[in-house]
Amino acid sequence: MASGGDPFKNAFAAFSKFGDTKSDGHSITLSQSDKWMKQAKVIDGKNLTTTDTGIAFNKFRSRTISLEDYRKFVEDLAKSKNLDPEDLMSKLMGCGAPGTSGTTQAVKVGAVDRLTDTNLYTGMHKERFDEEGKGKGIEGREYVANDSGYVSGYKEEGTYDKKVAKED
Repeated sequence: MASGGDPFKNAFAAFSKFGDTKSDGHSITLSQSDKWMKQAKVIDGKNLTTTDTGIAFNKFRSRTISLEDYRKFVEDLAKSKNLDPEDLMSKLMGCGAPGTSGTTQAVKVGAVDRLTDTNLYTGMHKERFDEEGKGKGIEGREYVANDSGYVSGYKEEGTYDKKVAKED
């Protein structure tokens, strides 16, 4: 079989290399197989579980199995769970390349917005950011003593000498 002609062989090679930089694409592990089956939505937690795949995989008494053995694995798995092996094979071939397309995205609303909004910071934390909300770097992390005699929230700093001069 040519590598361009058999879509199952191509998918097998792609998933056998997924997450394993040392893999040559000729054998697959149980965890790689489970990732493939989860992406293809073959493992649904009801009809077929990772326990079922583990039991069927361990019948080969090896940590990795070849393409030919994997075809037997899928057929045996389908037979043991009363599923159609051709349906399983077509789902595995149609799921696409391995990847992280279905992963959870970072939440950008609610509590995360409040925690990352520097305008809401109080105390010393607000001193770590400038007016635009960008970090000041080391200047914002180190405590630098202000010997001016004024507290940090005082708005009229530097006006005392002018007030004393007016009273005289």
